[in-house]
Amino acid sequence: LLADDHIVVRQGLKALLAAEEGIEIVGEADNGREAVVMTKKFLPDVVVMDVNMPRMDGVEASKRIKRDLPGTVVIGLSMHDGGQHESAMRESGAAAYLTKDSAPERLIETILRCHAASLTGTSAFLSSSSLSE
Repeated sequence: LLADDHIVVRQGLKALLAAEEGIEIVGEADNGREAVVMTKKFLPDVVVMDVNMPRMDGVEASKRIKRDLPGTVVIGLSMHDGGQHESAMRESGAAAYLTKDSAPERLIETILRCHAASLTGTSAFLSSSSLSE
């Protein structure tokens, strides 16, 4: 599931991820509240969540998703480098945090690594700085 209030970003992410074998986009949300509803409806393995969105931000949406569907992997995505946004997403239960200027391959790698970790019951918070170049 892709959650971002900017349609151009969602369409770009969708095009990037749809080309990747083993990744299927089950829905798109343009605000945090819609992301929570769609996650409950479609039960995706992974939600790519923008941090700053209207109606409910990505931090609160992530908290609600992780509370109601703890097996769902949430990956925070933001234009802001680390700091308070990364910390807030980590505290919300997100498995990773990437900046929107990360390489496309890094997002794909993060999705695959976080999903694999969720299947094995292992977890380690991944961020732009902790992933290899």
